[in-house]
Amino acid sequence: MELEKKFEQYIFSNHLFTKKDKLLVAVSGGMDSVVLVHLLHNAGFDFSIAHCNFQLRGDDSVRDEQFVKQLAAQLGKKEYTIQFNTKAFCKLQGVATQEGARMLRYQWFQDITQQNNYDYIVTAHHANDNVETVIMNFFRGTGLKGLKGIHLKNGKIVRPLLFATRLEIHNYLQKSELGFVHDISNDSVDYTRNYIRNELLPQLQNIYPQVQNNLLNNIDRFNDIYFLYQKELNHQLKKWIEYKDNEIWISVLKIKKTIGCNSILHELIQQYNFTAHQLDEVLKLLEAPTGKYIESATHRILKNRNHIVIGTIEERNSTITVINKPGNYLFSEGSISVTQSDKVEMNTQAHIACVDAAAIEFPMILRRWKVGDYFYPLGMDKKKKLARFFIDNKLSKFEKDRVWVLESNKKIIWIIGYRIDNRCKVQNHTQKILKIEFLSAPDSL
Repeated sequence: MELEKKFEQYIFSNHLFTKKDKLLVAVSGGMDSVVLVHLLHNAGFDFSIAHCNFQLRGDDSVRDEQFVKQLAAQLGKKEYTIQFNTKAFCKLQGVATQEGARMLRYQWFQDITQQNNYDYIVTAHHANDNVETVIMNFFRGTGLKGLKGIHLKNGKIVRPLLFATRLEIHNYLQKSELGFVHDISNDSVDYTRNYIRNELLPQLQNIYPQVQNNLLNNIDRFNDIYFLYQKELNHQLKKWIEYKDNEIWISVLKIKKTIGCNSILHELIQQYNFTAHQLDEVLKLLEAPTGKYIESATHRILKNRNHIVIGTIEERNSTITVINKPGNYLFSEGSISVTQSDKVEMNTQAHIACVDAAAIEFPMILRRWKVGDYFYPLGMDKKKKLARFFIDNKLSKFEKDRVWVLESNKKIIWIIGYRIDNRCKVQNHTQKILKIEFLSAPDSL
């Protein structure tokens, strides 16, 4: 048949797998997976069958499992079946039913593959699935990446029916007189994909009869465009990004001067678990004062003077603290206490710094020192690099690695525990002071 020829040609031309490979085929018992199994069988590929019973449809779930077992026996193929308590899993994980089922089945497929040395996991996704996925991604706002559609090959997962339409698959099924089971939940519009398939696309076809073919052609173009887009995106990000202390620093001015900066930012922040909806918040940070930030589940984007800084939440907590006003601030080495007083006092204790309040601007930044840092040591009118200061004071490498600095308006005002900056010292005309006290954590040296 025509579909069988196209099927084999598609597999070999896209280098999906060969007849020497050992395949694990995901089979629900529905029309698509049944046709996939028979196409593989007729073409002489080496495969086994895997079926998940999600126990979501009562007797129908049992019926589907029995059908797949009979199909495997009929074709003389090894079969794997499993029953999942899907509802309990989804409740425990806090995910929707379809998402939970997807997580369960793919993890199980991976386990079988590893334990039994299968080369590929084969699924029955087809062209109509691809169209539906692209429509869903478009309305979700996933950007150009989502418009590429379903991956033909993603690691060990391959989809050799992606070229075929649902109509072609249905016609093959009828001509071959193949049995299959019908999942009545596919007729419901309660799920987003089903609504797109059963309601939205038919309405669009009334207006644009070729809508599905047009979208399939667009998917091919989007894949080509995405390749070019990624090339230019990487080029721009190399211009933008500076790496400091396991953080990403980007000049606000560079962002503003770049054509298409919104799209570049969108692609960048998605890598750190920020959503498309948070892009507007990131754009607002460009005009925000120092210390403003937004967070994802894993990362924080902070405005620091003329830069935005991306770091993990754990890393941010350990490498930078923003001090917006007098108060107590915790950080990885202990705590910093900042108080303001009209009483001018002198201090000689290493863990306390008394500075002229008039010379300080909030917010202050508490961070680890870095190469290139300099200050004006108390009593000196010339600047000195911190690296030289450490050498002069015979600090060991371990001691240097533990040094933190306090910065105000891009000026280091205190090397914590060692020396304040001469430009913020208390003088005869000083009216108010800031008293800054460092208390080390119990396990800190």
